[in-house]
Amino acid sequence: MGSGRCARTCRQVVDRNLGLSFMFVVTAEFRLKPDMLNAFMPLMLIQAEKSLASEPGCLVFDVCIEHNDNDDVVFLYEAYLDEAAFDQHMETPHYLAFSETTADLVAAKSVRRFDRISSDTEGNSQ
Repeated sequence: MGSGRCARTCRQVVDRNLGLSFMFVVTAEFRLKPDMLNAFMPLMLIQAEKSLASEPGCLVFDVCIEHNDNDDVVFLYEAYLDEAAFDQHMETPHYLAFSETTADLVAAKSVRRFDRISSDTEGNSQ
């Protein structure tokens, strides 16, 4: 809990003193069970499409696969207006359905949360 308080305090100081803006970013890595990529990817792409189309707070939803022969890893880069928008994403019917439908395809999943920092001079570039 201490590190969360520090992150909030540091964010306020950086924002106020340097004129920076923030976006809430989530990365997720799915390690799929063997030979599950072909079953998983259509569901993942539909999930990304629905998130972008129906969630105003979802700004970016990139789906990536590893560049080498390892076909059991899917990496997501998602950007949201703020953490509340991500929390809302986690409660949407399409997210809940995706999670339930893909549970047997996934061996492991890891999620990390970040603040994307940009200067106000960057405008809307992402």
